[in-house]
Amino acid sequence: MTQALDFTSKPTVLVVDDLPDNLTLMSKLLKDEYKVKVANHGEKALKIALSDHPPDLILLDIMMPDMDGYEVCSRLKANPASWNIPIIFLTAKAEVEDERRGLELGAVDYITKPISPPIVLARVAAHLQLKASADFLRDKAAFLESEVAKRTRELQAIQDVTILVMASLAETRDNETGNHIRRTQHYVRALAQHLRSHPFWAVRLTDAYIDTLYKSAPLHDIGKVGIPDRILLKPGRLTTEEFEVMKTHPALGRDAIEHAEKQLGMTVDFLACAKEIAYSHQEKWDGSGYPEGLAGTDIPLSARLMALADVYDALISRRVYKAPMSHAAATEIILAGLGSHFDPDVVDAFLAIQDEFQSIAQRFADSEQDRERELARLEAETAENIELGDAAKG
Repeated sequence: MTQALDFTSKPTVLVVDDLPDNLTLMSKLLKDEYKVKVANHGEKALKIALSDHPPDLILLDIMMPDMDGYEVCSRLKANPASWNIPIIFLTAKAEVEDERRGLELGAVDYITKPISPPIVLARVAAHLQLKASADFLRDKAAFLESEVAKRTRELQAIQDVTILVMASLAETRDNETGNHIRRTQHYVRALAQHLRSHPFWAVRLTDAYIDTLYKSAPLHDIGKVGIPDRILLKPGRLTTEEFEVMKTHPALGRDAIEHAEKQLGMTVDFLACAKEIAYSHQEKWDGSGYPEGLAGTDIPLSARLMALADVYDALISRRVYKAPMSHAAATEIILAGLGSHFDPDVVDAFLAIQDEFQSIAQRFADSEQDRERELARLEAETAENIELGDAAKG
């Protein structure tokens, strides 16, 4: 943050001149109003200006041996630590060209010798006041920028927590999928990052949008919280009637998110993508999906990405009613769905990064302990349902 003037003490003025008489004269003139530091050559002036206690203003002679005032000014203005210290040239060089050069180098003023004491004091006071005002505004802007960044981080954290809590609700109802949520989240991001290398997708698939996709993906099955346990947890194929009930979960998911927005009394931009994914990830490229039978690019891009990620992970994962498929077998099914189930561009992206898909699947693989625990839970629930059925018959 910029060093502002300390109004509880005198401002410091650095006088730079190679002649002792000039240093004495300026020290006497300024000492009643300011702390005065002196330097009789350029190197010493730079050392003082770049110290831990830099001056608030510099009065700088031009004609000095070894390093003239122009060079001193140029170095100070080029250094981030000293660029904002106001410099007033105080010199016997009275030509217009000399003054022009000094001001172009960044000096705030140019006073020629012999000096008029009242003019020197007035200009020093004016430029110190201008510096104080500039420092105040600069510090306030830095503070506000810091506060905005802090609030933005807090908002992003709230968004992340909101999504994770909502996704966890669905996972507690249907946890046979283990790390399915995490895997699909990474699949979707990997597909989007590859797609944006194509000029057609580059504008749409920005870093911000891909980040939103990644964060929204866990909500794709949020609607399953509304599906009855007897259907959601059934360890086998669903009947036609049961499948019709299962097909309502996209609408239930979208409605749940919209209900949350209504409770807030406003629509939330970061949930728009989540609603698309929740509602449309079961649509198919050829229009044979649900809930609306959308086809082609009428299906939101976010949902088309999730459709492939969701199916791939279901194929390679173990379920109570099926063994996991190999990556090669799952890839064959994905290829068979090109142009019918899946967007051809998304399939092409999948084929190009299938090694990354395998890496994600391995990194977030379900543990054997998790699979055994879930199998035991489902077997217990199945036995309980059978007992209830027998009791009802009796």
